[in-house]
Amino acid sequence: MLILTRKIEESIKIGDTITIKILSISDGQVKIGIDAPKELKVHRTEVYEEIQRQNVEAAKTTKSNLTSMAQLIKQQSKKK
Repeated sequence: MLILTRKIEESIKIGDTITIKILSISDGQVKIGIDAPKELKVHRTEVYEEIQRQNVEAAKTTKSNLTSMAQLIKQQSKKK
């Protein structure tokens, strides 16, 4: 892990396209600004971890789920 010290209004560059700027420091909190390309997803760690957990849950399939889906597909194809 790289550890850097920055003051208010100073920034850190990551590659050519990402800038992290210290905006303010108050009551033990640091407010930062992140300038990154729109296609790059930036999340707080707790949000990222929740997204990952939900993705794992969504990827779980059971035989019952697959059977139900197969029945729905058959019903839809009979209607056509």
